[in-house]
This record gives sequence, structure tokens and C-alpha cells, in this order.
Amino acid sequence: ILSLAAEAGSVEDLEIEDVMKIGFRDIRCVESGGPEPGVGCAGRGVITSINFPEENGAYEGVDYVSYDVLGDVVCGGFAMPIRENKAQEIYIVMSGEMMA
Repeated sequence: ILSLAAEAGSVEDLEIEDVMKIGFRDIRCVESGGPEPGVGCAGRGVITSINFPEENGAYEGVDYVSYDVLGDVVCGGFAMPIRENKAQEIYIVMSGEMMA
């Protein structure tokens, strides 16, 4: 979402079809993207990647929504689904790998 929004000018210039791909058994996929490492706020990407699809009807008629977000987002981005009451359950999955 973020790289396409940067190319288009802003997220308001995008359509849901630009960012969402529909796969096997109608699974809907969106990649949020993020800023360059050490530059900008990855939390903004999390917020945008949740709000944009929601505001454009991507969650209508689905049973589950799953987010895979970085756990090291320092500006609170990964806590956003909790704060804004968008999540009923949250699972934290960790790995010992440095690049995980």
C-alpha cells in the first residue's frame, strides 16, 4: 500500500483493486510495505494498511482477518488493532532468528 501510495501521490489516490490480490478460495491479500529501515514511522504503515482496506470494503463478507506485523514497531503501530478495537484476539508469534 505505502509504495503504491507514494507513486500515486497519496493513499486517497488508490483503489482497493490496486493493492488487494484475490487468491485461492477467495483469500484476499494486501502488502502494507513500510519506510526505509531507520527512516520514517513503520507504525504509520500498520495504521494505513488496516484502515485503507477497511474503508474501501475489503473486509465485507469475510470470516477472519489476519495481520502479520512487525513486533518492533516503536511508534505503537502493532498495538493499533488493540487500541482501536479492531481485534478480538491477538496472537504473538516469535522466533529466535535475528532476521525474523
